[in-house]
Amino acid sequence: MVRDTIMILEYDESSRKKLAEIFQDKYKIQEVSGEKEGIDILRKHASSLAVVLVNLMIPAKDNFQVLQWLSGKKLLSRIPFIMITDENTAEYEKKGYECGIVSYIKKPFHPEIVRQLVDNVVEVFRYKMHLEVTVKNQTERLKKQNAMLKLMAEKQKHMSEDLIDSLSNIVEFRNLESEQHIKRIRELTRCLGISMMKLYPEYELTEDKLEIIGRAASLHDIGKIVIPDNIILKSGKLTQDEYEVIKSHTTKGAEIIERLIHMDSEEFCDYAYDIARHHHEKYDGNGYPDGLKGDEISIAAQVVSLVDVYDALTSKRVYKAAYKTEKAYQMIINGQSGTFSSKLLKAFTEVRTEFEDIVEKYRDD
Repeated sequence: MVRDTIMILEYDESSRKKLAEIFQDKYKIQEVSGEKEGIDILRKHASSLAVVLVNLMIPAKDNFQVLQWLSGKKLLSRIPFIMITDENTAEYEKKGYECGIVSYIKKPFHPEIVRQLVDNVVEVFRYKMHLEVTVKNQTERLKKQNAMLKLMAEKQKHMSEDLIDSLSNIVEFRNLESEQHIKRIRELTRCLGISMMKLYPEYELTEDKLEIIGRAASLHDIGKIVIPDNIILKSGKLTQDEYEVIKSHTTKGAEIIERLIHMDSEEFCDYAYDIARHHHEKYDGNGYPDGLKGDEISIAAQVVSLVDVYDALTSKRVYKAAYKTEKAYQMIINGQSGTFSSKLLKAFTEVRTEFEDIVEKYRDD
């Protein structure tokens, strides 16, 4: 609705008529002599009012009670109010501004000055309202765009997770392992990662990072896809040459992940590459393929390394029966399955029971 009306709320008829005469050529005029009539117009026609000129000395209310009522009804934020007054004290003006008055017309008033003042107030208010509407519309548009981006990101995440699951399942199928294996790896990785996060903040692990590391851990053995069946499924002892082929699954896996760089976020791919290549490195430097030592091995690869060993010990393989969780725990703590850092072993000890629960929950049929 067009705001083309000025309401003049003034008990003095002479002043009211003078003000109406100033604006009658440009605006529709609503002359009001009493509070009740003025409030009724404000309730019914607020959207058509460009500005309200108000004298607070109307008989039915004392001082600023009218403004306080209007402020409570949020009308002062929707319509500019200009106070008509013959008061000149700073305290009086200050109180008016505090209530929401935007300016003053002081008696006796000069028509040209009053006209310019009111025009300026109306123009500024119209611009303010335009900006508010623009900001509101843009905010709503951004909210919708943000929601759409979140939906697209969620779809992309699900697509990436489906691809990761598919690749992991291919490896499990070739290894004659069940789909429970990948669930154990993810859960055990998150569990040990959380323990490390709580005990050792210097590694700067977070819940979000651990969620990504857990998903990346699913691809730790992706390189086994290229290992020949006669080696990967061999039930007897491997020859040295065969063992070297098995060891190559770390570098082959890293190469495969490099080719799949666009399947997920850069952070995920970095973790997946690192874990695939380095999950057989040992803290004492006796691992492979790069012979990394100590904290040259990333904390993500260290965590998955221990998890991989624990899962291998507690699972049935073509070349061995499953160890009980107690036996697997002792073998890792005693260094019978490679060397791990003292920090990692402490974090492992803290979640020993949780590890047992995860193995039981995702036990192979």
